[in-house]
Amino acid sequence: MPAVVEASGLGWRHASRLQPALSGVDLSLEPGGRALLVGDSGAGKSTLLAALAGVLGDEEDGELTGSLAVHATVGLVLQDPDSQVIASRIGDDVAFGCENLSIPREEIWPRVRRALDLVGLNMPLDHPTRYLSGGQKQRLALAGVIAMGAELILLDEPTANLDPEGQRDVIEAVDKVVAETGATLLVVEHRPQLWAPIVDRFLHLDSAGMMEISVEQLPAAPDLPPAHAVSPDQVALVSARELQTIWGPPRTLDLPEGASTVITGPNGCGKSTLALTLAGLVEPEGGQLLYSAELRAGLSTPPHRWRSKELAQRIGFVFQDPEHQFVARTVAEEMAVSGGSPSRIDELLERLRLQHLVEANPFTLSGGEKRRLSVATALVNTPRLLVLDEPTFGQDTTTFVELVQLLRELTDQGVTVASITHDEVFIGSLGDHEVELR
Repeated sequence: MPAVVEASGLGWRHASRLQPALSGVDLSLEPGGRALLVGDSGAGKSTLLAALAGVLGDEEDGELTGSLAVHATVGLVLQDPDSQVIASRIGDDVAFGCENLSIPREEIWPRVRRALDLVGLNMPLDHPTRYLSGGQKQRLALAGVIAMGAELILLDEPTANLDPEGQRDVIEAVDKVVAETGATLLVVEHRPQLWAPIVDRFLHLDSAGMMEISVEQLPAAPDLPPAHAVSPDQVALVSARELQTIWGPPRTLDLPEGASTVITGPNGCGKSTLALTLAGLVEPEGGQLLYSAELRAGLSTPPHRWRSKELAQRIGFVFQDPEHQFVARTVAEEMAVSGGSPSRIDELLERLRLQHLVEANPFTLSGGEKRRLSVATALVNTPRLLVLDEPTFGQDTTTFVELVQLLRELTDQGVTVASITHDEVFIGSLGDHEVELR
């Protein structure tokens, strides 16, 4: 049988960029093969998947070089699951791909139910997609690919925002589907140990192109210093008492001043909604949300009523989806929007390895680069409180370690940090205090 994918010298340069996002890639994927692709943040992994799926764009979007042939029906699960939600109800969303392939109606709904069951999204078919968490949306996107009967399944960090149980469920589902259908699998992942047991080939991508590697050459989990102990009587910068948000039960918790708090819990329990409320971006539904005098800095009104400038000077927020906070045409302009000093902007761009991208459009960055840019914009005004939703998403080992070190430096300087995370390594190093939601 012919190869499912044949690429030679494949490259892509965004129209707004001088340097290519991908270059010199030679790749052959055989029918039924299972490959895991690793590489540094910004190496072009997501760009390669977009090329294989035929969604890079036309000549106005960029320049494609080399040759590429794909002999299969392709299903792609993107890094950002929000961008793949099509319909207002989960059943319709999963059925969308089937409908576009003209699959008979009587076959579609059994496929939809089976796909949802495989990925562990046990909800009514009319459940609104707008009420899904980020991790649940990832499962929804995977269900859509499964229902389509894709012959080539491309997964871009499909477990990045999932809780440990959800990670296991998705990997088991993919393993089962590939075994049953004979589909070819290509997974991009910065935590390859999760997927190594179910794949048979390991690939590494960098600026020099594609290289075959062994399982022993896969990136190891970062080795970081342990979290700091927090005294039980540590002063709280933020306190919530029976705080009722728009999702989940009332919560009572503290964010110790000058410490790193990790907010953990299963997908869909309300972590992101709580973070938005603690950061003053969403009005509480009830209960008390108390800020210290130091954080208020003279303001007496509730934080959700503060002007945007007043809020940005006190609280930095990093959204789960970095694109939700991008408003400018270039990285340099994005950093300048917050009004920080040029020296502070230069410092952050260098620390977060973004200085070579100052003229790039933020929306053309890799997933990991977008995440680091969102962190940089949140830190421009040196806030007293920094709240991050899945801060390590899309990071390779080097940038993961550098980001953890940066956050630790902030707490050492007295900044209070609160992070939503499922990453056990991150929790081990920055979990000075843990708030576990259920």
